[in-house]
Amino acid sequence: MSKNNLAWNEIFGRYDILAKISDIGHALITSSQINEFREARLMTKFDHTSQLPEIFTANNLSILPTSRGEYIIGSFDTFLDFEHDTVEISHIEFPTYLESLDYQNISSEATAINCAFVSKILHDFTNEEILTPTVSGRMSSSIFNFDINSAKGNFRINVNNSQVEIDGGYEGDKSLNLIEAKNYISEDFLVRQLYYPYRLWTDKIYKPVRPIFLTYTNGIFHLREYAFRDINHYNSAVLINQKKYAVIEGSFNIEALQEILDKTKIIKEPEIPFPQADNFERIINLCELLNVKDFLTKEEITQNYDFDDRQTDYYSNAARYLGLLEIGRDIISGQIGCYLTNKGKKIFNTNLIDRQKEFVELIVSHAVFNQTLLSYLKNGSLPNKDEIVEIMKHSKLHNINSASTYLRRASTITGWTNWIMNQIEE
Repeated sequence: MSKNNLAWNEIFGRYDILAKISDIGHALITSSQINEFREARLMTKFDHTSQLPEIFTANNLSILPTSRGEYIIGSFDTFLDFEHDTVEISHIEFPTYLESLDYQNISSEATAINCAFVSKILHDFTNEEILTPTVSGRMSSSIFNFDINSAKGNFRINVNNSQVEIDGGYEGDKSLNLIEAKNYISEDFLVRQLYYPYRLWTDKIYKPVRPIFLTYTNGIFHLREYAFRDINHYNSAVLINQKKYAVIEGSFNIEALQEILDKTKIIKEPEIPFPQADNFERIINLCELLNVKDFLTKEEITQNYDFDDRQTDYYSNAARYLGLLEIGRDIISGQIGCYLTNKGKKIFNTNLIDRQKEFVELIVSHAVFNQTLLSYLKNGSLPNKDEIVEIMKHSKLHNINSASTYLRRASTITGWTNWIMNQIEE
């Protein structure tokens, strides 16, 4: 059990949190009280549902700050799922005169925002000809209150100068655009990260305030703009616009894919569990994070990036299957964790278009993916699951011995094959 889980279990017992919530619908806790068990900063950072401690999840609870030193716990609906619509990628040019900003090596949210700004991605997305960086960093939220959905209906929360952090604020002629940025993929996000800054600046200026969520991974900038239909209701957030952008670097067409298939030799299947990780972008994203951090324990991956324990195992094993990472002991801390192999490091030292081709080559070096992709190209459509299972049965996969397992793993083949085909430019 993680340190956060252990500490929160002790806090709930010491301060009788569940009984208070049962009686009055909420419980208040201070930073000082949390600090008795573990640093409050670490204990209250839950950007995604998957990061909530087990005692919160088991009791359908969440936590929000109400001031600089106080939090409220209750059955609040604090997260919003990202929509998974297909979004076309717009290609942009990066300023060639810049030497201090490398869009091919974005290792932080701040760098991602800077690249989106200088390449005019933010200008295009907001439809502002001129944008000026004006606000960022930590600040006080001011005083406001709002309604939020809870298990017992609407609940009113009062905020009194809670800490707010804005990754980037850019003002144009028509609007102030507040950016929340992440350099990893997630299934949902904490609405507070948009709502508290929105409330702060809506009360300060006359121009419309536009909350924007930016995610960056594998060369793709994905921007989503939200609007709060009711300024006084936390759960009134709706997605009103989204676009994806990538820097023009060259092309990856069907001829290039066929060339990779022709030259790639099929390797012997590794004695590693066949991947159960449908989203190939998340494998890349995990490797990107390891390229920056060098070494991460499985607990660190689970706590800091939108994975639960099982997903951490699934996606790290999928990257192992491709030879991108290994699991071992850190020579300094002695802890068990993940690190990139030399092959993985080499791939992340190439430009983005060559990186995609390297990933494709790694995938199709395995017979089951190679044959599935060839069938796709021959017939113009992805084989169905039954057809994929037949290909799997002739590919000598490691440790798959039941019909249900074949079907579950077939989803991985479908997901990775679709990822490859989505890289091809029309």
